[in-house]
Amino acid sequence: MTEDPTATLARLRSSIDNIDAALVYLLAERFKATKQVGQLKAEHGMPPSDPAREEQQVARLRTLAEQADLDPAFAEKWFNFVVAEVIRHHEDFREGNGAAASR
Repeated sequence: MTEDPTATLARLRSSIDNIDAALVYLLAERFKATKQVGQLKAEHGMPPSDPAREEQQVARLRTLAEQADLDPAFAEKWFNFVVAEVIRHHEDFREGNGAAASR
């Protein structure tokens, strides 16, 4: 017997909701780590951005996306979006606005 489409939709949406929750918590953990990087960079006069590292990460994430059957261009867009926010936080630390970067 086939599952009712409404029940199937509810089950799939529940799974999506769980994945979204996990992603939010993973992003929070990522930003905790990047906050520490920003503090370290500010304390030692290092630039907020590291283009060579970012380029390496883009290449790495594009490869991972291909392996995961995810659009590599989407993975790169996501990474660039996150990195822009991280750099903004790092600039805040450099300018002495570390509290603002903690948001």
